[in-house]
Amino acid sequence: MNKSVVIVGASGHGKVVADIILKNKDNIVGFLDDNTELAESFAGFPVLGTTDQYQKYSDACFVIAIGNAAVREKLVKKLKNVSWYTAIHPTAVISELGVSIGEGTVIMANAVVNAGASIGRHCIINTGAVVEHDNQIADYVHVSVGAKLAGTVTVGKSSWIGIGASVSNNLNICGSCMIGAGAVVVKNIKEPGTYIGVPAHKKEEK
Repeated sequence: MNKSVVIVGASGHGKVVADIILKNKDNIVGFLDDNTELAESFAGFPVLGTTDQYQKYSDACFVIAIGNAAVREKLVKKLKNVSWYTAIHPTAVISELGVSIGEGTVIMANAVVNAGASIGRHCIINTGAVVEHDNQIADYVHVSVGAKLAGTVTVGKSSWIGIGASVSNNLNICGSCMIGAGAVVVKNIKEPGTYIGVPAHKKEEK
């Protein structure tokens, strides 16, 4: 049975999520967004109102199309008792061996999730990202476009792996980290912060 989906976040990311929903032959009810200056439609679908009005659409599923992990978590707590839609692009390669994917997660075109990987709730596995075997990805993590996580990597809650970043195998990245674009992680990261460069090192706050 086709699902009806409300997208939270009328943005560029929202358009990509909308495309995934359509490619899965599901139906888009419209967008909710707290920007009250938006037009009445976005990407050809109605802007239904702000997130305060979510209960009007309780018969539908919801997916959050917002990149910021803290905002996603805040909205999940706000939108109580809704059904969450997990958006997986048809071209994503998902192993049939022991993979688990949490509710509300978005997996985009040409992403790879290999055997034994566990992905938490409300994560983003972006276009062309690679999540190798036995990775443990916590809730609200964003693995950006073209990032590559080698085998048996653990990523803590709300961390962000930047565009084109690489993480060597058997490493742990703690929660609330940002790994910069193109960074190469070759050792465990134990402290929250921003890590950049090759090899990746913690960026000092000024």
